[in-house]
Amino acid sequence: MTRLIVAAGGGGDAVAATMLDAALYGDAGEQAVILTYAWDRLLIDPLPGPRGADDFTGLEPLTPAVWKVPADARPVAPAGSTLPRLAAELRHTFALIEPRHGAEGVTHQLEELVTHLKPTSIDLLDVGGDVLARGNEPTLKSPLADSLTLAACGQVNAPIRLLIAGPGLDGELPHEDLRDVLGPLVHTFTAKDTEPIGPVLEWHPSEATGMLAATARGVRGTCEVRDAGLPIPLTDESPTVHEVDLDEALSRNELARAIMSTTALDQVEALSREICGFSEIDYERNKALWLKEQQPAKLDAESALPQLAQFEAEARSRGVTHTTFRHLTEVLNLDGSQRDDLRRLLINSQPERYTAPLWRIPATT
Repeated sequence: MTRLIVAAGGGGDAVAATMLDAALYGDAGEQAVILTYAWDRLLIDPLPGPRGADDFTGLEPLTPAVWKVPADARPVAPAGSTLPRLAAELRHTFALIEPRHGAEGVTHQLEELVTHLKPTSIDLLDVGGDVLARGNEPTLKSPLADSLTLAACGQVNAPIRLLIAGPGLDGELPHEDLRDVLGPLVHTFTAKDTEPIGPVLEWHPSEATGMLAATARGVRGTCEVRDAGLPIPLTDESPTVHEVDLDEALSRNELARAIMSTTALDQVEALSREICGFSEIDYERNKALWLKEQQPAKLDAESALPQLAQFEAEARSRGVTHTTFRHLTEVLNLDGSQRDDLRRLLINSQPERYTAPLWRIPATT
């Protein structure tokens, strides 16, 4: 007896899938397989775009086209990936989406898994809701991965339920733009629901899933995220999970419809540039080149804490109440590898400001 959850965008969606599985299904004695991209931000993986099976050692076959990522798998240097550590710390099976063969390849992977696992349920999970983007939204930043999984799920001959968790939390589509398309409320996450992923949130860099967990624990306000400093409202709607009709999502998502017959990631990228005006992998390519040319700052309390105080004063004036350690790492011009050190430094110096997994910016100094 197995459940299958497809993490639409990879990264933090895979962590949220664990929380979703525990909240909706509990300990039913069944195992969940989470099908996800190996696509981490550049602070984890310095190589642009998603990783494929040949970027790892130690993978195990689930089917001829689908590989399991066990705890002892390793990305081939210089690539990085959070998946082996997730496999070590969470009880679920993590299987790798291989995007290099386009939507037809991902569809084939799903079909093999459905035949092999005979799952009792299949959920397609997206944190934030950008899978519902039409493609022309000015705030849209990363439509490719979500559109690719949506295109594949739309071609599988099996019942698949599309779930949107934390509408608006990814900073791409505001909750107001999603309200009319969101279907029935499936669940509202609580603090108890975050317990299975609590230790993971201490190190995983996903901002959207971090905010999802924080709001489930009762945090409200405005959180500033990403390198662009996007303000994300943390409201009573933030910890909710809604069902959305899969066909309606496909009818909205022009990119997903266009890429259904693609057989290579290059084709998906080309269509993303044509329909959305950009490819997020191009953005990662450009940022990776820029990062190579930067001299990261040295992390020490004497320089970091005054810089932090200046940032917080400016953020406070913008109405910001919380931020992420990923955002602070970039604000302070630190290397991604210094994120954990920065987190420890700040929590040790001002533990009352740590609202797991966010950093609280008080209204007054």
